[in-house]
Amino acid sequence: MGASNIVGETDAGGPAPAETSVPESVGIEGGVSAERLLLFTDAVAAISITLLVLPLVELVPEVASAHEGASEVVTGHFNQIWSFLLSFVVIANVWMEHHRTFASVEKLTRSLVVWNMGWLLSVVVIPLPTEMIGAFGPDRFVGAFYYSALLASMVCRLAMLRILKTNPGLLNGDGQGARQRNQDAYTESYFNVIAVVIAFAIALAVPVLQYYSLLLLAVSQRLAPRWGRRTAR
Repeated sequence: MGASNIVGETDAGGPAPAETSVPESVGIEGGVSAERLLLFTDAVAAISITLLVLPLVELVPEVASAHEGASEVVTGHFNQIWSFLLSFVVIANVWMEHHRTFASVEKLTRSLVVWNMGWLLSVVVIPLPTEMIGAFGPDRFVGAFYYSALLASMVCRLAMLRILKTNPGLLNGDGQGARQRNQDAYTESYFNVIAVVIAFAIALAVPVLQYYSLLLLAVSQRLAPRWGRRTAR
């Protein structure tokens, strides 16, 4: 991304003026910096998590127009409230994982930006199956839709961490420490993908356990550090 100085010689034997050195960019061609990408990503994730509550807000005039009690907004719509809380926790967690992924990133590549956009797409889609959970309950198609979006976000993060692992020059910080943190995050992300795949299979096989199987993510997050310490020996 930076340009090297080219030093030539004149016919008289003296050195020709060197070309002006171009400072190395902290982004990709086109001027996108790592900080700018992270700010954009944070904003889109914030919008996505905010969209989750809008269907609940719309319940209020519906209940009022049906001349039902105010408590019916909560007591009569447990599915919608449950799906809202579930997706709030899911998006909050995948956002925090993404933030940790980019904590030490200083430079970008086009592939890193592309995978980040894929991650954003998966997060933006989540409010749709969330609303479908509230409307249709434990439905196999809805469960498959929801898990597909979640799995896509996990795969995109794993791909980004893989890029950072194989291109340590994209990281800032204390060198070896930043690379080790990225390696630990990569191991954790790998276990998360496996956990979501297993949870996906359970959700399709046993619809009543569709979203409780996400608790496997908590198990994977405990196993990942132990595996990392074991492979480091």
